[in-house]
Amino acid sequence: MLLSVIMLIAGLALVVFGADWLVDGASSIARRSGISEFVIGLTIVGCGTSCPELVVSLTGAFAQNSDIAIGNVIGSNIFNTLLILGITAVIMPIAVTKANLRRDIPITFAVTLLLIGAGLSHSLFGLGETDALTRIDGAIFLAVFALYTWSCFKFDDKSADTSSEAPEKSYGIAASIGLVLAGLAGLVIGGRLFVNSATDIARMIGVSDKFIAITVLAGGTSLPELATCVVAAAKKKGQLALGNILGSNVFNILLILGCASLVHPVSFADIDFIDVGVVLASVVIVWLGALLSPRSGRRIGRLSGAVMLLAFAAYYYHLFINI
Repeated sequence: MLLSVIMLIAGLALVVFGADWLVDGASSIARRSGISEFVIGLTIVGCGTSCPELVVSLTGAFAQNSDIAIGNVIGSNIFNTLLILGITAVIMPIAVTKANLRRDIPITFAVTLLLIGAGLSHSLFGLGETDALTRIDGAIFLAVFALYTWSCFKFDDKSADTSSEAPEKSYGIAASIGLVLAGLAGLVIGGRLFVNSATDIARMIGVSDKFIAITVLAGGTSLPELATCVVAAAKKKGQLALGNILGSNVFNILLILGCASLVHPVSFADIDFIDVGVVLASVVIVWLGALLSPRSGRRIGRLSGAVMLLAFAAYYYHLFINI
């Protein structure tokens, strides 16, 4: 137990340092390449911070453990949106652009609906013998993922970048790439150490695989997003933080579950309507929070952040009383 606790702390330290390097490096690349910080967050940072989820879900798929694969993704998306964006908005309200409202948040909502429709096709539409993501679903998810990534760069709204809100550090392109790679390495290795030790501790206590996946694994694999967003908020880079969360959520569904279901069909047998309802509601809360803010300064404000945190607490309370 003591060794697991030490590894837990070491993993957390790596994640914190990695997040700082990643934010600085990614912001520098955005300035030098002319790509907006939101798209950098949506793609490079979002994909990078989703690496732990990819490792955990693919491991679960190869072991034919659907509870780990699907529970990790659903849990991570809830953790990302309600807890991480909630904390970020409470620390520093997140500026929202017209493109975020009209395209980016709706796309995240649509991809979440796609997951629910495909995964619960038997319960909702009477299709198939069981609720599961098939290999055909996986191929469709990966095709949509490729189209999504291409469109991010094709329709990047550089004029809406808010990077001028904060003073910038200057790095050369080689140093910027080095910071991103070092940051991602710290996040992935640190996240993995955290997940392994936290899982060991949870299993010593004695809880189910689904509970471990939606809570311990989801929280642990979302540590990179949490650290990255908190650091981004502290450095007044709200678009980088928002892009990181939306990108991570879309990548978790399309790329990670797409790959996992190609390896082995991913069963939804132990995922109930409360789980999928909360993951969908989490996106709706973000959308409404931005829509209801003043038009002169669209933001996901502290009140919206507090609502997200309360929703997260309510969902986890539901999980704990139904272990």
